[in-house]
Formats: sequence, C-alpha cells, structure tokens
Amino acid sequence: MVMADRPDVRTASAPIAAVDTLGLAQQFANAMVRVPFRRPWDGPAGLAHNLGQTVTREMVRTFMGYSSSLPIEEFRSIERGLDGLAKLALRPVVAAEGVTQEDAEVGGIPGVWYRPKDTTSIGCIVYLHGGGYVGTSPNMYAFFTARLAAVTQCDVFVADYRLAPEFPFPAGLDDAVAVASALLRDGQDPRTLFVAGDSGGGGLACSLVHHRRSRRLPHIGGVLLFSPEIDLRLDQPSISDNADKDILPWNIPTAAYLHGEDAGSAAVSAIDQDVRHWPPVYMTWGSDEMFRDSVRELADHLQAAEVPTVTSEADGMFHVYPILMPWAEASREVYRELGEFVRERVTEASELRSARRAAPTGARRTPRRAARPSRSATRNP
Repeated sequence: MVMADRPDVRTASAPIAAVDTLGLAQQFANAMVRVPFRRPWDGPAGLAHNLGQTVTREMVRTFMGYSSSLPIEEFRSIERGLDGLAKLALRPVVAAEGVTQEDAEVGGIPGVWYRPKDTTSIGCIVYLHGGGYVGTSPNMYAFFTARLAAVTQCDVFVADYRLAPEFPFPAGLDDAVAVASALLRDGQDPRTLFVAGDSGGGGLACSLVHHRRSRRLPHIGGVLLFSPEIDLRLDQPSISDNADKDILPWNIPTAAYLHGEDAGSAAVSAIDQDVRHWPPVYMTWGSDEMFRDSVRELADHLQAAEVPTVTSEADGMFHVYPILMPWAEASREVYRELGEFVRERVTEASELRSARRAAPTGARRTPRRAARPSRSATRNP
C-alpha cells in the first residue's frame, strides 16, 4: 500500500497529476542535457563508471528537487504512479534474482515479502526503506531487497510504514516495532532476526534498536545500515563540503518528520544514543555523501563500545550507492560482505543453541560473548 492508497492521505486530481508527471519528464530530459557539461570523462575512475555515476546523480537530484517543490498531495500522486511502474517493471528482475515477491501484512503493517526460491531461508530481515522519512515505497526497492534476500538467504519483509508529513514521528517507529513484534510472536528466533534500512529507513532502524528495551523487544541478530540518516541536526561539515558531490538536495528536509521533536534527541538521532547494548552492525557509506561525518561518528561510537561492527567507506561514492549503482565494484563488494556478515551471525546463533542443549540442566546460562574485532575498509569504486 503506497501512501497515496491510504484512506486518510490526500492526492491530486487526475489532470493535475498528469501535468505534474509531464513536468517531471521534462525535468529528467533537462537533467540528461546537463550530463556532458558535467565532464564525466574527467572523473577518477573509468568512463563507464564516471558516466553512470553522473547520470545517476543528475536523475536522482532532479527527482528530489522537483518532487519537493510540489504540494504534498501532488507528490503523493506522482509517487503512486512510480510505485505502480516499479511493481510492473521490476517483477521480472526480482524473479531473475531467484526470489519471490508477495504483498502481505505483518502485525497489521502492509509491505512486501521477498523470499529466496528453492532454498530454506536462514533468517529474516525487516527492511525499512529510505526516502528521508517522507517518500518512496517497498516496490521501488524491489531490485535491492531481492538482491538482499538472495545474497543473505533470508526472507526480507519491506515494511510500508507510515511517512511524514501526514504521519510524523513516532508513527514510522510504531509501525517498525509492530512488524518486529509480530514476527517474534509468530516464532521468529530473535537471534536470526535482522533490522535493515537505508537513508531515513536506516535512521528508523537505529531508532528501533534504541527503543528495543523500552518496547520489550529481545536482543536481535544484527543491524544492516546503508548510508543511514542518523543526525537530524544536519550540522556536520560534510553536509556542506559534499553538497556538490552527493545526490541529496542541499536543503535536506527534516521538519515534516520531526514535527517538534528535538533533532538532537537520541530517539531520532543515533549519534546521540547509548550504543553499548546494540547488536552486531554492518554499515556502509560513501566518502562523497553529505551524511559521511555523522556515519563515521556512529562507527566510532560502536567500535568504542566494543559492538561487533563491520564498516566500509567507499571512496568517491555518494549516498546509498549500493542501491543506485549496483553494477559498481564497491556495490558488489557490499553484497558479498552482507552475505558473510549474516551467515556469521546465524552460525553464532546455531552454536549458542547447540551449547544450550548440551549444557547440564541448571547450568544453562548464556555466556557473554567476547566482541569480535571490528573490521573496516575504505574501498575504491
């Protein structure tokens, strides 16, 4: 259920939506005309990579800039059209990944299941899609989440959580908690349950982990973060230093989501959280993105707290590069690392279950595991 299909969300009339769609198409055409003037052949990598990166940057910036200039009801109408297009166009891509796609509800929250075919899943991932807390949908993430299901051998539920401005904080968090709680009630082993997200969805995943104990959720298997939006004060140097290199707009909107919540509150900004009780974390980001400094700071906090952490900063890459540039070598390395990270966590959970079964009655206390050394890397595209 895309936001426009919710009964309490307003949309534009068909004629206005059609005019807005034509306007978006014109803006995309203008973006393509700008590409050669960006001189992609002067980039640090090969021509194909530089050209792909330049085109991606222009198109995403164009969409964000144009959509944010529209009244919200017109944006919702365009979003519904793009959701329908993605659902139709990406279904064969999902099948080619060896993954099934099914609309469903979990805990009363609509979403889409992506499940690897012809294999037994080893875990479950709750994926919270990006979009700055205000946009996109599970269908628009079909390729990436299908790839995520394939490389991790996990069932992936992409939650269609409520978005701002119609539903500001904490509506999205409440929906994420409802999904995780329902899966656990239905028998999902918490040690093989993972929470994942990119951009605003990554920030929401961090909020879920932060509120885990207050919402009476058990310790889970791990967290997978892709360029998470985790400091809503937006006052880090990279916000301005990387504005000309990233895909994000220079005026990143947060007020609609916060709706009066303090941007520095640990409830919404993970760099202000106590991370000592976090589960293991996999996190990746690009050196050219505006959120770079805040993500680096979170990585430092996690490592100082001895949370088992795998981090990677891809040199010369922008926001959510594994999603927008899946063909890049840096992105392919992320997919390989994700599979390894999840398998390691699942193996640890299996070993712990075996140890508990083997322990004498009365001696089955869970030993505290020593934190594995954090592994970090800086990759070239």
